Amino acid sequence: ALLASASVTARDIPSSLQQFYDALKNKGACLNKLATGFYSKEDGSNTFAYCGDHLTDYNVIYIKGLGSSFADMDVDCDGEQNGPGDNDGRCANSVDTQAATSFENTIKAYQKGIQDLNAYVHPYVVFGNEGTKRGWKTFDPREYGVEPLSVMAVVCNGALIYGVWGDTNGDDGNKPLVGEASLALATACFGPSMTGNSGHDKPDVMYVAFPGADAVPGADGAGWGAASWQAFEASIEALGDKLIQRIGGGGGN
Repeated sequence: ALLASASVTARDIPSSLQQFYDALKNKGACLNKLATGFYSKEDGSNTFAYCGDHLTDYNVIYIKGLGSSFADMDVDCDGEQNGPGDNDGRCANSVDTQAATSFENTIKAYQKGIQDLNAYVHPYVVFGNEGTKRGWKTFDPREYGVEPLSVMAVVCNGALIYGVWGDTNGDDGNKPLVGEASLALATACFGPSMTGNSGHDKPDVMYVAFPGADAVPGADGAGWGAASWQAFEASIEALGDKLIQRIGGGGGN
């Protein structure tokens, strides 16, 4: 049943977005690296970057590695615990679960009956890196206009899934990592085999952020109190469809 529901929510990739994905994949590393030196895997290379090649034409930011690499998808289980959807224990084996996401206070202020994002319900992307360790690589998407809890587009497993920017990577690990999303988003992409300690290792996932206030659904523009990731993702679909119209296809300039 879970596999069936995953395929129902996943939508085909629009042709312009597919052309954008293919063009970036073939182009290799981005030229306008807003921040670089990040890892997709702790045992890999620090060649991943937040890219601004298409800030001026499409007004988007994305993660890209060398060659054809984008990023992988590790699973994040941070946020509200024991809430709706937490009935199969797939986050139980996570070794780094945090009790709160980066924008917990904003969620509380929405007054929608939840205290934080729920990794089982909200398909959120872990985007941006912070930390104070010496030499630690950081990146704050807000410096380029990306707002907390704004809608993001994720191309994964031959499908398009919409999520929100819901958390950031900290310096609690050994290296500054990119390529992480909530269990809900990982399930939408790759099905119920995803767990708190078992994600998608191949660096073929494209995460796209949209700067600007028009990408933020706000308190009343999304089903924050939804009981399933399918219901929440459907609640931001219209806004996501509008945002990806920024992307003109063919990779731009």
